[in-house]
Amino acid sequence: MVAFATSATPVDREGWLYKRGELNRGYQKRWFVLKGNILFYFDRRGDKEPVGMIVLEGCTIELAEDEEQFGFQIVFHGPNNRNYALAAESQESMEQWMKALACASYDYMKLMVADLQRQLDAAEEETTMVVAPSQSPKAPPRQRHNPFNRSEFHHRSQSVRSAPGRTENVPRTRITFRELHNMYGRRILADLNEWRHTRKAAEAPLISF
Repeated sequence: MVAFATSATPVDREGWLYKRGELNRGYQKRWFVLKGNILFYFDRRGDKEPVGMIVLEGCTIELAEDEEQFGFQIVFHGPNNRNYALAAESQESMEQWMKALACASYDYMKLMVADLQRQLDAAEEETTMVVAPSQSPKAPPRQRHNPFNRSEFHHRSQSVRSAPGRTENVPRTRITFRELHNMYGRRILADLNEWRHTRKAAEAPLISF
């Protein structure tokens, strides 16, 4: 355990706190290091061995309003259990330490994992309820036509007018007008412009005077 206290394993929080002694009721300044659910404390920063350690299981972190300023306690519930009175140097430091210690226990981690699992299950259930289209609708293939063929042009104009309404092979999904416009509009305009250009060229006089 001593090797773990000074090893290169990640530190969740470290800093100076005041700790009230068990025999000497005064507060002494100690260097605290939190790793996982174990709180180590040293006489000085950089010491090779901790003075003691606290396993943060079966306890709660509570304010100690009648103790030192910025004071809080590690309270172990049950008979003959020792409580630890600590104090920080500022309100902000006290709140950060209390939060870190309250989240350090294995029981707390189990609750967090269970809650995250519930959220994940709910998200997956919502995802399965959303039916995505298997294939996007495609515009009809572009073909060249004789613009002077009246019957063919009539058929072509009918095809142009009815193109947006062809949804027999389209999956039954909600498609907005903007999507329909982008889907068919550009192709239709290109075909009409090509026909107008061809017609204009055909109507031009063959011999200019």
